[in-house]
Amino acid sequence: MEYGIQLPVQSQSTIYAEPWEAAAGPEDLAEVARAADRAGFAYIAACDHVAVPRRLAPAMSTVWYDPVATLAFLAGVTERVRLLSHVAVVGLRHPLLTAKQYATLDHLSGGRLILGVGAGHVQEEFEALGVDFAGRGAVLDESIDALRKALGPDEFPEHHGKLYDFEGLGQRPRPAQSRVPVWVGGSSQAAVRRAALKGDGWLPQGDPRDRLPAQIERIGRLRAEAGIEAPFSIGAIAEPLYVGTPTWDVGRRTLSGPPDALAESLRAYRAMGVDQIQVRFRSRGRTELIDQISAFGADMGPHL
Repeated sequence: MEYGIQLPVQSQSTIYAEPWEAAAGPEDLAEVARAADRAGFAYIAACDHVAVPRRLAPAMSTVWYDPVATLAFLAGVTERVRLLSHVAVVGLRHPLLTAKQYATLDHLSGGRLILGVGAGHVQEEFEALGVDFAGRGAVLDESIDALRKALGPDEFPEHHGKLYDFEGLGQRPRPAQSRVPVWVGGSSQAAVRRAALKGDGWLPQGDPRDRLPAQIERIGRLRAEAGIEAPFSIGAIAEPLYVGTPTWDVGRRTLSGPPDALAESLRAYRAMGVDQIQVRFRSRGRTELIDQISAFGADMGPHL
């Protein structure tokens, strides 16, 4: 079972951001990414919001780094860790624009991109960009189909759909990967079905442990009924973690304790059929977070 991390600093929702992140910047982000790279993490992830409306700003904040710019910056300071958009709201942009950005990122990083996509949830964001919010599910469905073509091997990709129509338009550089993995985010019935039938992986949106087995079973059933036999990556987001015994209040939901005990708890995800877990550590600053990442990689990673 692999493990990855959604990076701090680059998105600062009050649901998960630590107080120290408010004053952090690019150097902190780079150092955390390097630590994850050294510690054997499978991926580092960045989120996507173009603009946050005033009504949601107190909870979401307005700190949302652009994922393409952020992941490209971090590609230059890391060596092997993969680069995940978790998740890109690709329906906000034309597929050819999205393909140009992410194909370039994959090319520059030597084939390290994982394209995570989702439908989005902020209505004002869609309205400001002139995109139909109510129909965002259908927009995402076709966007995935169009991106499959636009991120494929052809210099002149071709797609003819209800929303997007293009051919005879060349884009280079092509992605370094022959097939860019597309992981679909979301836990609604529509999102899970979309992941099963259109994705190479699933990124749940906060499903607790007791909900995961039924979701995973449904994905397997949908893929079997459709005759899809290609490899598929099942994801999960673990509870907040603190490796070791904390000397401060890390919150009642946080899993803490010796590495072997934490690893045993996380292995329960593998027993459900999970292939990769996304972890988040409680911390009071960059140094403590890097220490947590290093401890996880050294003392828990081998047990996963």
